[in-house]
Amino acid sequence: MEPMTITLYGIPNCDTVKRARAWLAEHEVAAQFHDFKKQGLPEDALDRWLAELGWEALVNRRGTTWRKLDDATRAAVVDTPSARAVLLANPSLIKRPVVDWKTGTGSASRSGLTVGFDVQQWTRYAGVKE
Repeated sequence: MEPMTITLYGIPNCDTVKRARAWLAEHEVAAQFHDFKKQGLPEDALDRWLAELGWEALVNRRGTTWRKLDDATRAAVVDTPSARAVLLANPSLIKRPVVDWKTGTGSASRSGLTVGFDVQQWTRYAGVKE
């Protein structure tokens, strides 16, 4: 099997991140955890996520962070540049977890991004049997 490097981005107290990390451990899938609270939000990673997934997939409009934003800030999130600015200022606003699945090395490498925790999707990316 090809080597896999997985980076799971999120915050440790998020229930979805906890379930996702538990699933990875249960299936013996090694993953590096990137804690937005301690390590910050890498701008280059955010730019890639925005390009590949779109801003609508990343902005969590159901969470506490969104509800705590003032009305003007929420109303201003209408496109990629406005979403980028708000996400950089409020990394907890990102739907979690964001997972960067990379397999292989060199020219045979490929990667994919997922947002949220979907067992079927993760089973395919991780190459495990349920």
